[in-house]
Amino acid sequence: MTAERIAMIRERLTDVFSPRSLNIIDESARHAGHASAGGAGHFVVEIVSDAFAGNSLIQRHRQVYDALDDIMHSEIHALSIKASTPAETGY
Repeated sequence: MTAERIAMIRERLTDVFSPRSLNIIDESARHAGHASAGGAGHFVVEIVSDAFAGNSLIQRHRQVYDALDDIMHSEIHALSIKASTPAETGY
C-alpha cells in the first residue's frame, strides 16, 4: 500500500508542479498505532519547483495541499512539506 500511496503523491505533485526535484519519505512506521490515522500514512515531501517563486511558505503549503486535496485524510494522515524554488536550493 505504501508504494501505491507514494506513487499517487508523486504523480499528482509532478502533474501540478513539474518539479526539478521531488523526494517523498514514508514515515508511517514511526507513527504506528495512531488510532486517529485510520490506516492513512505519514509522509514528508521535499519539492523544488518554479511554481513556488514569489509565494510565502504558507502559500506554498496551500499549493501542495490543494494538489493532494482529494487524498488528504483518506490516504494521507499527516504531511510535512518542504517546498522550495530552484533559486533557493541551487537546482
